[in-house]
Amino acid sequence: MISISETAADRLKEMLSQQETPNMFLRLGVAPGGCTGFSYAMGFDDKESDEDIYMDIQDMKVVVEKENLKYLNGLEIDFEESGMSGGFTIHNPNAVATCGCGSSFRTREEAGVPDKDC
Repeated sequence: MISISETAADRLKEMLSQQETPNMFLRLGVAPGGCTGFSYAMGFDDKESDEDIYMDIQDMKVVVEKENLKYLNGLEIDFEESGMSGGFTIHNPNAVATCGCGSSFRTREEAGVPDKDC
């Protein structure tokens, strides 16, 4: 299960409404890399696959590849205002280590492939 706060959902819905391509949805994923081994991927997509799992979260279609769900199960996404800026925050109960900026992680079972430049 993945949860998205009402604040984050409102921001995402606003961003989705500004997309020129119809029927876009939120895609969450994981890619090798980052300072800690895995990087989060979050963006809008309109392409679907048999490898995808679909969820309805806060009245939004959210898609995750089946292979990535083991890394993202229990994920909590929020949006925090900070002065004149703001950003999405991610809390992942599967992460045993994260980088300072919170955009990469590793799990107890898998270390991923950290970037050499970090």
